[in-house]
Amino acid sequence: MYGENAHPNPPRPPGLPFPPALGALVVDTSGADRVGEFRGVAGTRWSLRPVGGGIEWEAEPRHVRPALLIEQLRARTARLNARSRGEVL
Repeated sequence: MYGENAHPNPPRPPGLPFPPALGALVVDTSGADRVGEFRGVAGTRWSLRPVGGGIEWEAEPRHVRPALLIEQLRARTARLNARSRGEVL
């Protein structure tokens, strides 16, 4: 019993990148290069949501890359500006 993995992780399909850490900022390049927080894995797709909250979307991992520092700054600044205008909580 000890030393055995009773519930092994399912095998990852070949060519599929490892997911980032939860909450990491990434860019979905399949559309308008949306910046989102990584929320988890849904089958073969990754679940992302806008910075600061909102409706989640799914993206293919091959279209997702880590956000550059400038992209992270832009996303967070846009969120703070919207909040100061009262558009979001």
